[in-house]
Amino acid sequence: MSSSMKKFLNTQLLIVNCLLFIFSSCSVSKSHFSPSKKYSPEQLNKDYSVFRGALEESHPGIYWYTPKTEMDEYFDWGKKQLTDSMTEEQFRKVLNYVIAKINCGHTVVRSSKAFARYRDTNNLKIFPLSLKIWQTPDQPHGETAVVASNLIRRDSLLTRGVVVKKINNQPVTTIIDTIAAYISSDGNNLTHKLQVMSNRGGFGSVYTSVFGARENYFVDYVGADGNERTAVIPSYNPRADSANRAAISRFTRTSPNERKKQIINATRNLRIDFAGNTGFMDLGSFGRSLHLKSFFRQSFKSLQKNKIKNLVIDVRGNGGGSVTNSTFLTRFIADKKFKVADSLFAITRNSRYKKYIEKYFFNRLFMIFMTVKKNDGRYHFGYFERHYFRPKKKNHYSGQVYILTGGNSFSATTLFAQALRPQQNVTIVGEETGGGAYGNNAWLIPDLTLPVTGVRIRLPLFCFVMDKNIPKDGHGVLPEVLALPTADAIRRGADYKMEKVMELIRSRQ
Repeated sequence: MSSSMKKFLNTQLLIVNCLLFIFSSCSVSKSHFSPSKKYSPEQLNKDYSVFRGALEESHPGIYWYTPKTEMDEYFDWGKKQLTDSMTEEQFRKVLNYVIAKINCGHTVVRSSKAFARYRDTNNLKIFPLSLKIWQTPDQPHGETAVVASNLIRRDSLLTRGVVVKKINNQPVTTIIDTIAAYISSDGNNLTHKLQVMSNRGGFGSVYTSVFGARENYFVDYVGADGNERTAVIPSYNPRADSANRAAISRFTRTSPNERKKQIINATRNLRIDFAGNTGFMDLGSFGRSLHLKSFFRQSFKSLQKNKIKNLVIDVRGNGGGSVTNSTFLTRFIADKKFKVADSLFAITRNSRYKKYIEKYFFNRLFMIFMTVKKNDGRYHFGYFERHYFRPKKKNHYSGQVYILTGGNSFSATTLFAQALRPQQNVTIVGEETGGGAYGNNAWLIPDLTLPVTGVRIRLPLFCFVMDKNIPKDGHGVLPEVLALPTADAIRRGADYKMEKVMELIRSRQ
């Protein structure tokens, strides 16, 4: 992993923990929420009716990958689970399972605001291991799971690079298959699901949410001698982590402006290796608050001025953001005019569930004034369907470009990678993007808040077809050069994808 990516991930984790600390100190005495509170079947069914009804009414891609007859069966299955009282967590588990069957990575279940406040101000123990999980071509029906980090610092057995085989006597492959059924992804994209589990703290969180928390865990692993052994490891309590609290304290002492600057610098930066004639652009987001247009202008001006022949753009951790920003970057590299989308449409302008939908009034105004109903009965946003974007002339980059992708490369990042993939001077290195290559459901994504439990559902209102000529097979943008991890690379802390890029650059010199 590159130093800049480490910096980004560490900063993001620190920011999250900092917010937990702040909310804890300010709000813990005011929170009266109890996670053990149970809702009656009648209450749960009221929420479930809104959940199902709003999705069936407004979600533009609900039947893209799952036929209506099958989706109806999943919805009916979910309803059948609501025969007894449930806590919010138990209810969300049912919703997660059902919503994952839509196969839309933008359609996810979120906790209620009350539960989120409780989680931020209380000691919630989790499974302590972060695992890097991947599937190799010679393992089409199995995954490799390796310890990436261990929150129990004193543990000398389950260290980075150790291969994990079982947890609580369950094979890792069985655990992964079970967890994957609760994670939303675009189409049949397994890379994104495995990446969600592999994100820092991701496996611990999703494992705990699906299988529940325990005081101790039995972990079967492969020892240094190649033999399988068993270790017992306790759960992790973030509030008892004094080192983490000290880091939070140091971070909170910086000024708000300085913290903002740290976040921006960790999210997007350019560094140039003049000896290697290579620029490295780390781009963690296409978000609107990052001043990306000025950053791109300055970056390509610098590349042009210094006659840099190679450019590595790292979007492995880029979950998307503004299409305007991703398109602006594409124009500096594209060698011909391009469209962002072949089709962009909503299936309705109105909703019976409007009182539960965030920003309903403004979203409806947008649809009324900016979309046109066509013969297919859909409401199309025609600008992107018609408009071709032309390459930038000033400081246009024509050198060799290497785009690093992975399971976290999502949404607008997928648009960027897909638009440039066919070019001769562009090589995509890494893993399949998490976002679908054919298209996705996004653009306007308000929260649908269920009336009783307060559970929130991200509800995409537009269907976005990037290229109608690409097969709708549920895959992301596939890399031209595959770069997968190994246990040894993880043990060494090596950035295996960047190593592959540097190997390609050297081979062309």
